[in-house]
Amino acid sequence: MRSLPRLLLALGLVAAGLGGAAQAAPTVPTLAALPADAPAVRPYMGWSSWSLQTTSYPGVNPKGRASFLTEANVLKQAEVLARDLKQYGYDYVNIDAGWWHTWGWVPQFDEYGRPKADAEKFPRGIKWLSEQLHRKGLKFGIYQPVGLQKEAFGLDQANRRNFPIHGAPGCTGNDIVYPDWRTTNGWDNAYKIDFAKPCAQKYIDSITTMFGDWQVDFFKLDGVGPGLWKEGPNYDNRPDVAAWRKGLDKTGRKVILEISWSVDIKAIDFWKEHATGWRINTDVECYCPTLVTWQNSVDDRFADLPQWLQHTRPGQWHDLDTLNVGNGVMDGLTPEERRSYLTLWAVTNAPLYIGDDLTQLDSFGKSLLTNREVLAINQNGMPAKPVRTGVDQQVWSVKNADGSHTVALFNLGGAKAPVDAVFAELGITGPAQIRDVWAGADLGTFQHGFTAEVPTHGTRLLKITSGGRPTGVEAEAAESVLTGGAKVSDCAGCSGGRKVGDLGNGSVTLHGITVPRAGGYTVRVGYVSGDPRAFAVGVNGAANINFDLPPTGGWGTPGVAEIVVRLKAGANSLKFSNPGNHAPDLDRVEVVR
Repeated sequence: MRSLPRLLLALGLVAAGLGGAAQAAPTVPTLAALPADAPAVRPYMGWSSWSLQTTSYPGVNPKGRASFLTEANVLKQAEVLARDLKQYGYDYVNIDAGWWHTWGWVPQFDEYGRPKADAEKFPRGIKWLSEQLHRKGLKFGIYQPVGLQKEAFGLDQANRRNFPIHGAPGCTGNDIVYPDWRTTNGWDNAYKIDFAKPCAQKYIDSITTMFGDWQVDFFKLDGVGPGLWKEGPNYDNRPDVAAWRKGLDKTGRKVILEISWSVDIKAIDFWKEHATGWRINTDVECYCPTLVTWQNSVDDRFADLPQWLQHTRPGQWHDLDTLNVGNGVMDGLTPEERRSYLTLWAVTNAPLYIGDDLTQLDSFGKSLLTNREVLAINQNGMPAKPVRTGVDQQVWSVKNADGSHTVALFNLGGAKAPVDAVFAELGITGPAQIRDVWAGADLGTFQHGFTAEVPTHGTRLLKITSGGRPTGVEAEAAESVLTGGAKVSDCAGCSGGRKVGDLGNGSVTLHGITVPRAGGYTVRVGYVSGDPRAFAVGVNGAANINFDLPPTGGWGTPGVAEIVVRLKAGANSLKFSNPGNHAPDLDRVEVVR
C-alpha cells in the first residue's frame, strides 16, 4: 500500500460539516440524549388519509363525504410508500377519522362501546390491515376523538342503551359519564368522561388493549382542549390525554401520542408530560376542490408557529399538519408554494406526513419529498426560528451542531422581492461559504451576507458555513454512480444522514468536484470505519492510488482524513473502492485547498 501523504483525523464530527474544531453541544436536548427506540426521537414521517378524505377534487371521494378511506385505498398508498418512499424515512401509515363510520358517516361501536371498523370499508378488519403494513416494514397509526361518543349508547340518544366495559366486570358506560350528560371535544359530539370514577380508565384501557392487539404505533387524539376556541371545564381534556397515555403505555408498545387540534399553549407543560406531539392550529386542508390553498391555510403557519418553537425538541414536536406538495394541480399550489410549504415544515422539524395521493405523485413533487439534504435538516432535532415576524420577507435560521447555519429565506408577499440574509443578524462571522440546498449547488464565498430575489410565496434554502469552507459532494448524491455491491445506508452522524458502503465489493464515483485550475489539491474525505482499512482512489478514470486510513472510532462514528490528489481545471470525478479487500464507508469529499 502507498502510505498517505497527509493524514489529519478528526473524530466525532456530526451531520453537515467535515472540517474545523468540534462545536459546543446545542442548548436543547440532543437526539443522542434519547434512547434510539424512544417514540418520536425524530419527527416522524409517513402518510395520512385525511387530506384526501376532505377534498372535493373529482373522483377522489366517489361515495360522498370522506369515502376515500377504505382498506383497498390504504393498501395502494402503502404499496407506494414501501416501494418508493420508505428508503427516505417515510414509514408511518395513519388512518384518520371515519374508519369506524358507515358511508353515511354514522359511527359504529361494538357491544362494549368500542369503535368498530365499517365492514364494507375494511372487510378484513383493522388488525389484518395493520399486519399487512407491518409486513411491508411500515408502521400503523389510528385515530379517535376525545370523549365518549354519543353513538356508543345507540343512535337514539333519547333512549340511551347502556353497555358493559370490556375486561372490567361491573363497569358500564353509564358509570363513566357525568350525571348531567355534559358534552365535550371540538364538535360537542361526545359525552365528557369523569376520570374521578374508577371505571373511566378501564374504558380507555379496553380500547388501548384492542389497539395493542392491532399493533398500533401511532395514535392521534382529536378535538382536544383546552384550545379549539372553546372555554370552560367541559372542554378541558387533560385528564383524557393522561388516561390515553397511561393506556397506551400499558400495551408495552412505544406509541406516538399526537394531540389535535389547535391546543392551548398555556397548557404546554402538561402536553409535554403526556404527549409526543401537538397540533398548533386548525386543519391545513381547505375542504375545497383541491387539498389545500396557500391562503387556506398554509401561510397561516408562519404566524402560528414562532411561539411554540421554544418547546420543540427530540421527543416533543410541534405538528403543522399534513404535507400536500406532491400532486400538482390537486395540491392547489404553485410550484414555488409547494417548495416553501415543505421548506417551513423541514427547517422547523415538523413531522412530515404526506396527504397526497401517492399513486399520483408528479416528478416535481417526488423531487421535493425525496431531497435527502432537506430531509436531513428536518431530522436533525434543531428547529430554525424567525429573525423577525410580521413581515412579508422573512428569514428563519438555526445554528447547527457543526457550527454551520441553516437559513431559509421566504417571500410571503404578492410580488417578487429581495430577501436579505445579513450575517451579523444571524450570528455568522464572515466570510462564509453558501450552499443552495434545494439546487444542490455551492454559490461561493460571501463577506457580509446574501441577498436573493425570491418569487412570490417562494423560498431559498441555504447552508452557510463561516470561514469560506467548501461544502463538497455527498457520497450518496443523485449524480454519484454506484457499481457492484455498493449501497447507500443511513448514518446518523454523517453529513446528510447517509453514507455509501460495501466498497470492497463495489465502487462509488463522485462527480462535480470542481477546481479553478489544474494542480495538486488537498481533498478532505469524510468516512466511517471500525478498523484500519484503505481506499483505492481513481481520479478522472486514471489508475487507482491506495490510501491507508485508521479507524474512526466505530461504525457509527464519522471521521475525516485529508489526501492529496492531482485534479484538472473544471469538473473532476473521484472513484472510491478497494477491489478484493475491505474498504471504509464514504460520507463525503470536499476540496479544501
